[in-house]
Amino acid sequence: MKRLERTAEIAAPAAELFSLVSDPVQLPRWQSGITSARQTTPGPTAVGSVAHVVRELMGQHIEVDLTVTAYEPGRRFSLESEASGFHVNATLLLDPIDDARTLITFSMEVKASNPFMGPIEGMVASAAEHDITASLERLEAIFSR
Repeated sequence: MKRLERTAEIAAPAAELFSLVSDPVQLPRWQSGITSARQTTPGPTAVGSVAHVVRELMGQHIEVDLTVTAYEPGRRFSLESEASGFHVNATLLLDPIDDARTLITFSMEVKASNPFMGPIEGMVASAAEHDITASLERLEAIFSR
C-alpha cells in the first residue's frame, strides 16, 4: 500500500471549501483527472452516498463508483473506490486557519487489490500523487481573489 499526502492553504472559509469538495457533482471542477461525475444515490451527500465518475489516469479512461465513507461538515470528507485492480481511499481534512483561510490536507491510500497489479502499484501511486498536487492547485485557483 502506498500512502500519499499533500497540504495547501486555501483562501476560503472551511464551510465554503467543504461545500465544494464534498459535492460529488463538483469533482470535475477541482479534482484533476475527473472528467465527469454524478451522484447515483438520492438525497444530500452523506456517508454511504455513491457517485459515478469518469476519470483519465495514465492514459486510460476509467469509470468507477465512489462511496462516501466520512462526512463531517466543514472538517472531513472521505471517498473509497475499487477499480482496475486497485483499492483507493481518499480523504480531505479541513482545518480553519481563520475566518477566510483553511488548511486542507488531501491524502490517498492506493493498494493493489490483487497480486497481478502489485508490480505497478508504485506507478499508479505516482500518477495519483500528481493528481493530488494538481487538484490542490485547482482549489487554490478557484478561491484566489
